[in-house]
Amino acid sequence: MSAEIRHLDPSALWNHFADINAIPRASKKEDKIIAYMMEFGSSLGLEALKDTCGNVIIRKPATAGMESRKPLVLQSHLDMVHQKNADSPFDFDHQGIDMYVDDGWVKAHGTTLGADNGIGVSTIMSILASKDIIHPAIEALFTIDEETGMTGAMGLQGGLLKGEILLNFDTEDDTEIDIGCAGGMDVTSERKYQTETIDKNVYTGYKVSVTGLQGGHSGIDIHRGRGNANKIMTRLLYNGNDEYGLRLTTFSGGSLRNAIPRESYSEFCLPVYNDAKFLKNIKNLIADIQKEFHSIDTNLEINIDRIPCPSECMSEVSQKAILQSLYAVHNGVFRMSPDITGLVEASNNVAKVEINDGNAKVLCLTRSSVDSSKLDVAQALQAVFEVAGFEVIFSGSYPGWTPNVDSPILIVLTELYEKMYGSKANIVACHAGLECGILGKNYPAMDMISYGPTIKGAHSPDEKVNIASVEKFWNYTLEILKNIPVKDA
Repeated sequence: MSAEIRHLDPSALWNHFADINAIPRASKKEDKIIAYMMEFGSSLGLEALKDTCGNVIIRKPATAGMESRKPLVLQSHLDMVHQKNADSPFDFDHQGIDMYVDDGWVKAHGTTLGADNGIGVSTIMSILASKDIIHPAIEALFTIDEETGMTGAMGLQGGLLKGEILLNFDTEDDTEIDIGCAGGMDVTSERKYQTETIDKNVYTGYKVSVTGLQGGHSGIDIHRGRGNANKIMTRLLYNGNDEYGLRLTTFSGGSLRNAIPRESYSEFCLPVYNDAKFLKNIKNLIADIQKEFHSIDTNLEINIDRIPCPSECMSEVSQKAILQSLYAVHNGVFRMSPDITGLVEASNNVAKVEINDGNAKVLCLTRSSVDSSKLDVAQALQAVFEVAGFEVIFSGSYPGWTPNVDSPILIVLTELYEKMYGSKANIVACHAGLECGILGKNYPAMDMISYGPTIKGAHSPDEKVNIASVEKFWNYTLEILKNIPVKDA
């Protein structure tokens, strides 16, 4: 890990970020970071507790003169998305993130950076450890498993927190103040299929790889038109299904539901007599696809290579049904909000496809800021997959966060932003899952807001955080702490 990270300003924040980035902290594997945070709180002489879910809460009394201000909850999530380039030997379970500085940004070599939400966590740690920052009474809430289910926020019991205002540090544009977000639902489709023996004297084997796509956050980036590796692979296979007698053996693409898939791989065989015609056709199709994405996915690579012919393949009936469902299923923006200009209301990400050994499984993440619309998208997916013989399960549903334009803490933040930076902040709702909506179910009276530094490429190995933006975010937060309103009489 580059030592230069520790010399950036504000130094306390960047040093805490370097410390936690040395700890593997994948969703649902947070034991080490939970233990670290508990020890961190105790080492400061502060009350530190772990709830039944694994969320960590650290309490710090108000500084002198701030006792009359409303108690504050500072909240970020401990887990990070673990994504890496296919050619990277990086081991997330045992290695710390390898960071470096590049032209005003902090990046990672070949992996996600963990700025989402490590910068937020590090900010809160810096405030807790400080001896001279002015602030009201603080409850630091470090949730777990935000990225793959938000189970930490869902499991947080009502009555445990006493704060009246919550600052969430999990958005990714330092000109924005977020007052709403989308909810989400996991849609899992699975079916068995029959296999058939292949005559290796009649067929030849191939492997196709789709790599080099940008990927990104399946909510924040879903409207940008980036390529989905699974949908591109499906298009290639579908093209060879009927006309050239393609017989599919395996299909593996994507990893996490909340990441737009960047890579996908398949193996199949073709009748030898169609070999030349198919290669000519698919090379033309590859050129068309690369042309379609040339302005946004400039590093897209689609390679086709001969391999030994597989001994078995999917039956023709199963293959036709499965490929048709994958081709037809919706991916991307489903509906734009009619109420908020430029906001995606509903979307779907065909996140992961695994087809091998007689089993086909497709994982999707459906999002919407309107619960009825979220269900509509999920049912549309269900209809497509059930026609193809899949069993479809809905799970992990979580609510959106309804914007409150009359929020008292919003007034504080907007006035401070304009005073400090000479322009108005953008008041937005985002097409991503923030924990505010879930936390609000058990804490309906809590006034909530979300903001953060500028982060690009979250959930992909292109993730980076802007250094100047982090300093801006830090200074803004310090001013907010000084200006928390007085408790109601």
